[in-house]
This record gives sequence, C-alpha cells and structure tokens, in this order.
Amino acid sequence: MDMHKIKPGIAGAFVALLGLSACGDTLGEQALLGGAAGAGAAVATGGDPLTGAAVGGAANVAYCQTYPDRC
Repeated sequence: MDMHKIKPGIAGAFVALLGLSACGDTLGEQALLGGAAGAGAAVATGGDPLTGAAVGGAANVAYCQTYPDRC
C-alpha cells in the first residue's frame, strides 16, 4: 500500500501563511501577527526566523494600512 504523507515543513508553511490573513486591529497587533506568521513560515521552510518576522511584520502592516477594509 502506497501512502501519501505531507511533509511537516510544507504543512507548517501552509499554517503560517494562513496566519497572515489575521491582520489585527491596531498597528501593534498587525506587526505582531505578521511577524509571528513570517517567523513561522521561515522556520517551516528552513529560513531565518528573525528575517521572516521582520518581513512578515512589515508586509502585514503595509497590507492592512493600504487595504483597511480587507483586514
């Protein structure tokens, strides 16, 4: 029997990307949630968590400030 398995890194990256959809209500929440999602995605894909947190936080803040009706 051939069983398909999902690699933990891919599953973690998917969960971290879903976290990006949680924008937050304030600027601080937006930065924190984006940073956490970015760090999680970086860990899941073998990247640097600090870089992932910085990029994720900045991207989430930029997105939420540009499109507040979508957050």
